[in-house]
Amino acid sequence: MCELPNDFPHIAPKGYRYATLQPKRNIISIWTVFERGFTFNGYTESHCIWGYYNTKTNTYHAPINSKQIGEVVDISSTTPYSAMQLKLNPLEYAFLHSSS
Repeated sequence: MCELPNDFPHIAPKGYRYATLQPKRNIISIWTVFERGFTFNGYTESHCIWGYYNTKTNTYHAPINSKQIGEVVDISSTTPYSAMQLKLNPLEYAFLHSSS
């Protein structure tokens, strides 16, 4: 297992931790791990892809799924839970950003 990138800004939420794998030489996959698990999996840890980091270009990518890398994302627009970008209509965007 490799380390999280030095500029990774998020702290794992309570009950979670981050794990990394290196599926390709220049790609690090970042996973959120829910430590308490769920009833359906016998309360063992649950892993969910957070996103990807390209070590050659120093860029973060949203996941398409756990095996496919998506578009480059601005790290400041990601959350501790995922690098996936929300597709909000203007009203949703205004409501979400009015509380910040």
